[in-house]
Amino acid sequence: MSPFSFEAEVIHWRGPSPFFFAPLPAPEAEEIRRISKLVTYGWGMIPVEAVINGVLFTTAMFAREGTYYLPLKDAVRKKANVTAGDRIAVEMTVQPAQR
Repeated sequence: MSPFSFEAEVIHWRGPSPFFFAPLPAPEAEEIRRISKLVTYGWGMIPVEAVINGVLFTTAMFAREGTYYLPLKDAVRKKANVTAGDRIAVEMTVQPAQR
């Protein structure tokens, strides 16, 4: 899969399970939407490998509010030294779905 590079502002979602996310910009979200059926492993989850501030991690994005949200686990955020409101540079590669 092609790599993606983008900048995003980290947000804190205070839902029933609080978490931090990097919402994808519109052009990248549209490209993910285009390939989503080829790579999703169910429930619309898109597996990715990403790098933020030199920290490599794997996770799965999901669609919300017209974009995709890249979850930032606490361990990743602490290593990368990022929190809500920070503008981050993301290098990301969509991974093939494990079937």
